[in-house]
Amino acid sequence: MADRRLQVFHTVARHLSFTKAAEALHMTQPAVTFQVRQLEEYFNTRLFDRTHNRISLTDAGTRVFSYADSIFELYGEMENAVRELTGEVSGLLILGASTTIAEYMLPALLGDFKRKYPDVNVRLKVSNTEGVVQMVENNVIDLGVVEAPVSNKNLAVEVCRNDQLVLIVPVGHELAERESVPINELTEYPYICREEGSGTREVIAEYMQENNLKGSLNINMELGSPEAVKGAVEAGMGISVVSRATVSKELLLGSLVALNLDPQLERPFSFVHQKQKFRLRAMDELLTFARQYCVDHAKDNI
Repeated sequence: MADRRLQVFHTVARHLSFTKAAEALHMTQPAVTFQVRQLEEYFNTRLFDRTHNRISLTDAGTRVFSYADSIFELYGEMENAVRELTGEVSGLLILGASTTIAEYMLPALLGDFKRKYPDVNVRLKVSNTEGVVQMVENNVIDLGVVEAPVSNKNLAVEVCRNDQLVLIVPVGHELAERESVPINELTEYPYICREEGSGTREVIAEYMQENNLKGSLNINMELGSPEAVKGAVEAGMGISVVSRATVSKELLLGSLVALNLDPQLERPFSFVHQKQKFRLRAMDELLTFARQYCVDHAKDNI
């Protein structure tokens, strides 16, 4: 219902990038540029300064962006008010989740949510924790679900549940018969770790620091997903620390061995979103649904 030119301009202004705006809007970059130029022609002034492959808002652009914020917030409030009267829960929600959560927690949760609210369309963007938080900060997504603490105090963060991390080793490894392994012994073996920005990597680093571990991990490989890490450990290339939930299949098949860490290591799975006064009703319903899901499945592996 809102003016498409204004929507496109607002997205470009948020990202300060025509390319990123095109990705967020699922449009081609020329189409985004055309919409912005039409709005500039309507106001008979430039809204962006374009220099050295970078863009910035002009004074007029800054003023239009401020009004656009208010317009879209009022538009959303209007939608919610009408849907409260009709009982309708619908719309588009864009979620972001770190890799472990996207692969092992969200499929079941979103499947149950979709069955209850078939008129809500959900899109999921997968990144590491750092990337998800950045998407929330930049309003690229409505809600993020992450696996590490969030330092930005301007965002709303709500813990969903705790997740246990365990040491995994290949079958036949000299540690495989142990029930638990002291943290200081991890430095004695080749270690497979996640990439920089990963919530798992960040939590492990903080855990080692809190326990005054002397020395550093003997990092043998850095990999970008839990599946890749598990495959490397199965192949005997090193040991690693992962969420217990990610290895349930391998433990059943007997292709990996999971050991408790001493002291035990847990981390929070958290919802993170903007502290805005207005949210789509569909997002409120998803948050309520997800909170209850976390309570109902608190004792599950994920």
